[in-house]
Amino acid sequence: MTNRNPLACILPPVLLEQIARNGTDEQRGRALDTLSVDSSLRAARLAGGLTRPVGAPSAHALDTAEEEPQRSIYTANGTETQPGTLVRIEGQGPSGDVDVDEAYDGLGDTFYFYRDAYGRDSIDDEGLPLAATVHYGDRYDNAFWDGSQMVFGDGDGELFNRFTISLDVIGHELTHGVTEDEAGLIYFRQSGAINESVSDVFGSLVKQVKLGQTADQADWLIGEGLLTDQVNGVALRSMKAPGTAYDDPVLGKDPQPAHMRDYVKTMKDNGGVHINSGIPNHAFYLAAVALGGNASEKAGRIWYDALRDPKLRPTARFATFARTTVRAAQHSFGSDEVAAVTDAWRQVGVLP
Repeated sequence: MTNRNPLACILPPVLLEQIARNGTDEQRGRALDTLSVDSSLRAARLAGGLTRPVGAPSAHALDTAEEEPQRSIYTANGTETQPGTLVRIEGQGPSGDVDVDEAYDGLGDTFYFYRDAYGRDSIDDEGLPLAATVHYGDRYDNAFWDGSQMVFGDGDGELFNRFTISLDVIGHELTHGVTEDEAGLIYFRQSGAINESVSDVFGSLVKQVKLGQTADQADWLIGEGLLTDQVNGVALRSMKAPGTAYDDPVLGKDPQPAHMRDYVKTMKDNGGVHINSGIPNHAFYLAAVALGGNASEKAGRIWYDALRDPKLRPTARFATFARTTVRAAQHSFGSDEVAAVTDAWRQVGVLP
């Protein structure tokens, strides 16, 4: 992997802080517990303390010529142990545990998406076996990629459902591994927001391909199904309409901007990585809809090629990434695709 970034969780600290301020005593306690666990995990990751889980197969265990996934699903049984107890391996049938089986399927769907759409052999393009731990913590409200495996909490059942429920969340988190392997985008301010946006882009595309949807048929929601019916919201984020995913007395209002004029300057959330990602998210949505058809074929290919461009620096800002996507469109397609991508970035105020 190129750069070791802080732990990238699907629920940002700012959202958990909102719950800690606005929720009931029990909701506040769970939010603070989750924030504490996340903080400890981030410290361990930055210190290099998180490595490939004990018992997980070596990256050399997969014959890359086959380009088939090698999945291992563990359960932490409500503890904070990684990886935990092995409960399902590649080729075994459903376990009967919905979290285990959703994690297994989601890892496979993401693997096959990258293989079939872009010829990529797992997260590192070298056949990395995919591991996940479910039932992590006591009603832990988050999911994350720790640099070597996926980890899913059960959710509290009051605000959040189980974190294996959304395929786009699984695709999002695994894509952090792809980004770390390719561009190594630093998880801070604009480069961090691009990092988050790239995960949203490909998380959404994993779901669209699985459902056989075209760009105009997709919901463009990230985390659909994750919020319980007690929350006034539909998802964690909306790429189609950033800032509209939720508006709830406990969670607050979705803070994502859709245009550079509303860019949020903050030191929270690593400089607003989960907030300002709404701008490049919306640019991708606009490009994908303008290009039409299956979004993975043109818009997705352009963004994937941009991510792999050796000229893209880990500290890239929005304008740099935008120009990189325009260059990728020019290299792989033609004038119509270049115009669509350029116009998308102009509509969100990144390109003049």
